[in-house]
Amino acid sequence: MNRDEAKNILLLYRPGTADAEDPQIAEALAVAKRDRELTDWLEEHCARQETLRAKFRQIPVPPGLKGQIISEQAARDRISSWRRNGIFAVTAVVAGLVVLASLWFTRQRTDDTFAIYRSRMAKIAELGYRMDLATNNPEQIRAYLAQRSAPADYALPAPLEKTTTTGCAVENWRGAKVSMVCFRTGRPLAPGQSSDLWLFVIDRAAVKDAPAAGAPRFAQVNNLMTATWTEGDRLYVLGTEGDEAALRQYL
Repeated sequence: MNRDEAKNILLLYRPGTADAEDPQIAEALAVAKRDRELTDWLEEHCARQETLRAKFRQIPVPPGLKGQIISEQAARDRISSWRRNGIFAVTAVVAGLVVLASLWFTRQRTDDTFAIYRSRMAKIAELGYRMDLATNNPEQIRAYLAQRSAPADYALPAPLEKTTTTGCAVENWRGAKVSMVCFRTGRPLAPGQSSDLWLFVIDRAAVKDAPAAGAPRFAQVNNLMTATWTEGDRLYVLGTEGDEAALRQYL
């Protein structure tokens, strides 16, 4: 199954339902896990689905609707004009909400990309990645990133400066390069895992709605606790499994 085939199938996918048990959808989801571009698209698709669900839940149920449905099933030939108008009104409201939700999500995706960026970086750390350079030498990491025009002039908090590095990779965010620096905290690692603490650095101007300078902001993103801060023209996202206290010790 190629990317386009998987995307066409995933258009029918509704997160949080039994859809994932369907063999075709399960195969398409597996393809998405291996394809970062498709993973990004799937994340936005799921966000649209959640937005529409939330809007539908806000639709008030008209009084007597249940009785109306039962009555219509028993005597369809006697549907009165006011009932038809009521159904038409509900349909119009639903259609309007669908349009509004679509417009709302489009605006959010355009104007509020920081949350999407943070979620995307967390997924890279969670779902697996290939380090471009494996080394515990911080200077080699900076040199490698600089050679590839990725942010290499990042400033690390003192505790993080003392944490063992394991390597780095260069990721992309809508045309901008992201430096991914991998660390090892010393906690037991799962088989095949070489890092359990990840730092993502990008030019702040490349991420819309990036937070202003100030104290780090903590947020749980999927299975990772993340801390985000801005310093100079760089935006930093640090993530690890655990709670806020587990992450704060590196700041």
